[in-house]
Amino acid sequence: MLRTVQDAPTFAPPCYAASAPPAFVSVCIANWNCRELLRACLLSLLEQEQGVALEVIVVDNASVDGAADMVADEFPDVVLVRNRENVGFSKANNQAARLARGNYLFFLNNDTEVPPHTLVEFVEYAQANPEVSMIGPRLLGADGQPQISYRTKPTIGALFHRISLLRWTGLFRPAYYRYRRETFDPRAVRPVEVLMGAAVFLPRLAFERSGCWDERYRFGGEDLDLSTQAGRHGDVVFFSDVEILHYGRVSSRANVGFSQPNVAIGYVHYFRKAGVGRGALLVYKTLVTLDIPVQMLQKSLQSAVRYATGRREKARKSWLTVQGLWKFLRNELPRFWKA
Repeated sequence: MLRTVQDAPTFAPPCYAASAPPAFVSVCIANWNCRELLRACLLSLLEQEQGVALEVIVVDNASVDGAADMVADEFPDVVLVRNRENVGFSKANNQAARLARGNYLFFLNNDTEVPPHTLVEFVEYAQANPEVSMIGPRLLGADGQPQISYRTKPTIGALFHRISLLRWTGLFRPAYYRYRRETFDPRAVRPVEVLMGAAVFLPRLAFERSGCWDERYRFGGEDLDLSTQAGRHGDVVFFSDVEILHYGRVSSRANVGFSQPNVAIGYVHYFRKAGVGRGALLVYKTLVTLDIPVQMLQKSLQSAVRYATGRREKARKSWLTVQGLWKFLRNELPRFWKA
């Protein structure tokens, strides 16, 4: 029977611990305007054998594409939370965790598909390695190729390379590539610093000890934070024996006006918690602010060239980026500076 919750309360540790089998997994999915991808994700979980008892909790952040109604109509066994507004990725995941009854929590993006027996492989690895606090799979793109599934912790210098005013100098390129991909081995099973938040598996106790998802992160940076906090209490492990299909960035690209400023704000939160000084953060905020109109000009020209050469879909994506940057400049800059 469908359990539907309207505007569930904000999660606050410790999590609710109900009586459950020794290997009972709660799959927690935050959703926003990705109905078809969410349907495929749910089908992969519920119509294939996973080898363990599980429940699925979907927290819908006021989608306007009918995603919540689709879940209610087609997946009556899924716990559904309908938020009246987009409360962000971290808060939605905490809402799901508050309702979860499992001994293990699996936080999963809506743009993923999970192969059979994935959950039992996670559980068996966690039970055999009790010192592990957080586990992440190998992520595969739609083309079947491995995606970056873990990273090192970023430095503020690495983020300077993302600023177009500085990128041309090449001064921060080595730091950026160390952060993004230099250490990535898609065949490894090893402790890492940061797992990608598209799919992370934690024992409930490890999640509670980590302080849960920090709700100051609305969209972007929350996986850096949770990996860091989990790493204080145990190993954070990349487990390449498990593969999950991840389409990646579908929602963020379609909603750049929301994603772009929140990613920038998320990095500020992360650096502040990591102990970066006020002076360095002031420089970072100033450069990001000055860079917005530069990026708008670059992407506008890119969109025009792509449109003129018949690449209309790519031109549309470039123009969406321009619109997102404009919304950042017009609406979100005060919040960025207050972060």
